[in-house]
Amino acid sequence: MFDRIARHYDFLNHALSLGIDRSWRRKAVSEVIDFPKGHFLDVATGTGDVAFLLAKRYPGATIQGVDISERMLDIARKKLKSKGYDNRIAFTSGDSENLGFQGNSFDAVTVAFGVRNFEDLQKGLSEMYRVVRPGGKAVILEFSKPRSFPFKQLFGLYFKNLLPLVGKLQSKDNRAYRYLYESVQAFPDYEQFNKELVKAGWKNPKYQVLSLGICAIYTAFK
Repeated sequence: MFDRIARHYDFLNHALSLGIDRSWRRKAVSEVIDFPKGHFLDVATGTGDVAFLLAKRYPGATIQGVDISERMLDIARKKLKSKGYDNRIAFTSGDSENLGFQGNSFDAVTVAFGVRNFEDLQKGLSEMYRVVRPGGKAVILEFSKPRSFPFKQLFGLYFKNLLPLVGKLQSKDNRAYRYLYESVQAFPDYEQFNKELVKAGWKNPKYQVLSLGICAIYTAFK
């Protein structure tokens, strides 16, 4: 599915969120401040937006991006050639639930809008825990469900009806943006996701709500 929508992915992300997704990613990247010269892993890196933001904000850092979609990675690699980060960012194909890296390899792991796509959430979170060194940090940006009236109801209408329609017309994919709505509804957000982090071994999980609950940033330590 992600291979099919890869060439439309960036445009639709920015258009359907009215550009707010850029500020969400920047906010998430700012949470990695504990390790300004660290070695970071960006899981479900997609077209590389978070990896590039990490490289820009932390000039002393190196970043490894991993994703299961080869067409997404093709776009990320094309971007890489024009951004001048060739010696600091690498993109490789891989499964987030079976990461091909040794344990304790990274100072921090980031995921933006990817954990809800894990087939086995606990396996993915546990793999992230395994490859981060003791004292390292997880920063996870993910969609959530707004709770306040009337924004909850208005956003629900947009997310369930208008967004899938626009996504379908632009990407020609009947399923992808319907899946987006369904996956967010099924995702255990806020306190429930913190419990999932603890179950996978992560310590001191916290979350901060963004844009009235459209998404949230979760942080935790190993």
